[in-house]
Amino acid sequence: MTQPANDLRGDQPSSILTRKLNAHVNVQFDRTWFTELQQRVDRNGPWDDWTMYQLAVEADQSKLIASFDDLQCMRTLPALEPMPHQISTARKVLHEMSGRAILADEVGLGKTIEAGLILKEYMVRGLVSRVLILVPASLVLQWVRELNQKFGIPAIAQKKEHSWQNDVVVASIDTAKRDPHRDILLGQDYDLLIIDEAHKLKNKKTTNYQFVNQLRKKYCLLLTATPVQNDLDELYNLITLLKPGQLGGQSEFSANFVVDKRVPKNEDRLQEALSSVMVRNRRGDGGIQFTKRIVKNIPLPLSTEEQALYDAVTGFVRDRYNESGGDWSSMLALVTLQREVCSSRDAVFLTLVNLFKKTAEDSPIRAKIWELVEFIRNIQANSKAEKAMELIREMNDKVIIFTEYRATQEYLLNYFRQHNLVAVPYRGGMNRGKKDWMMDLFRGRAQVLIATEAGGEGINLQFCHHIINFDLPWNPMRVEQRIGRVHRLGQKNDVKIYNLCTLGTIEEHIVELLHEKINLFELVIGGLDHILERFEKEDQTLEQRLSKAMLEAGNTQELRSRIQDLGDSLSRLKEEVESEEIEDTPIGAILDAVGQTVEVRP
Repeated sequence: MTQPANDLRGDQPSSILTRKLNAHVNVQFDRTWFTELQQRVDRNGPWDDWTMYQLAVEADQSKLIASFDDLQCMRTLPALEPMPHQISTARKVLHEMSGRAILADEVGLGKTIEAGLILKEYMVRGLVSRVLILVPASLVLQWVRELNQKFGIPAIAQKKEHSWQNDVVVASIDTAKRDPHRDILLGQDYDLLIIDEAHKLKNKKTTNYQFVNQLRKKYCLLLTATPVQNDLDELYNLITLLKPGQLGGQSEFSANFVVDKRVPKNEDRLQEALSSVMVRNRRGDGGIQFTKRIVKNIPLPLSTEEQALYDAVTGFVRDRYNESGGDWSSMLALVTLQREVCSSRDAVFLTLVNLFKKTAEDSPIRAKIWELVEFIRNIQANSKAEKAMELIREMNDKVIIFTEYRATQEYLLNYFRQHNLVAVPYRGGMNRGKKDWMMDLFRGRAQVLIATEAGGEGINLQFCHHIINFDLPWNPMRVEQRIGRVHRLGQKNDVKIYNLCTLGTIEEHIVELLHEKINLFELVIGGLDHILERFEKEDQTLEQRLSKAMLEAGNTQELRSRIQDLGDSLSRLKEEVESEEIEDTPIGAILDAVGQTVEVRP
């Protein structure tokens, strides 16, 4: 017989209690842990997955600092490959110089990269956040671009007054020292101050020096390839700006280290003092792996009309010299006329017009100036411009044309435009934005960049490897600055340099002097500054000596002889600089003794 459903016979008390509880409590089970466990069982881990374990170990190891001397910032810069001397410089500044140093590498060895490494390292270590970088106006955007792209540092270019409140600001020193910016900056504390082209602070009496000296900074970097040029006091001023008292007081420094303004004494002690505040890497004479310089001098005969203008200008200048009683120092401005006439009629025309305006109305010189203007009216062509056009067509590549004169630059821009050639200018006087725009146009659609001397300093143009020197400065260092814009680290092609030279003029002698006597165009800068330093020890620059020779020479043969003598002197000095030991050398060699010769590979 079937037992009734409500029959409780045989039920245990615990079963009765359970049913009663189930009637009142809703019990739920969370089985997600079981699902996750089953998944781990299925894939055998991850608690014992060897790949996962290795990644975990690598993650922990990456956080370890094996050595305090290592640059921690390199882990954050996978795309940057600094050269060994740049890494060595950064380490030395960080660990031996307490973040206050002069970076005095020779041109083209990457002082900006060294400064960027030092800045990035301090930021990674949490020691620097507020940074002020003061540079020439033409380099502001270049610095901003490099810091952002190469180092991932969020630098900004100062444009408005509120820009100073950003953490990393790049600005023109000329802007920074003016009101109201000056008071804003002097009221702030900076972790790091960087000054590019710091040799412009060499005179402690200048506004620039005094302003930088008043800025409050914990660390400081001064960048310059030429920490001293004419006077040991310049070196003293820079080091005192960086580390006051490092060389003692002014009188103490003079007593201990100076024979006269260009000749040091106690060289070993001076070198030791400098090595604690200065890093100087040199290219040296061996092991250099820069691309080649291929030089071609192109002599050009002047047209009949151009030669007549040159001869007339030469006669005018020499007549004025004779009338001055042989005072050549007062004639240097007029010598410019002869240099300009070798460049273009436009350049000499502007100078003549300005001279005409300054001359008294009753002076007979006004009539002679007007005669020269009439010579200019007869000139319808420019032999150099025609040759430059021919060279550019043959190259079929980007090219930089350097000229000393704004009027020549304008003439060439119009001339090329008439011949359907895209060219852009680069010169002093352009604001920062326009200079950057011109550079972008040259990288992109323009074939030719026509630069005045403002293009010979600071900008990097490794994407181009053709240079035309439309006219040449008489200062060899300025010629080297031009070439150094393209012949530097990062240049992958041989650099081709074309020097246009008008026959039968002073320019012909200058090219011979620079090319034959000191091999300037093919000589990578290094000994050149030492050669000129010795040559100019009598307080006359090469330019002044050339001007004097030109004014005093009675004829072409005598001029050639005088310039030949100057060239022989330069050749002898070049041999001395190349052969002598460090001892008993001038201040340039003392600076080089601070550094080391480095092997440079592009």
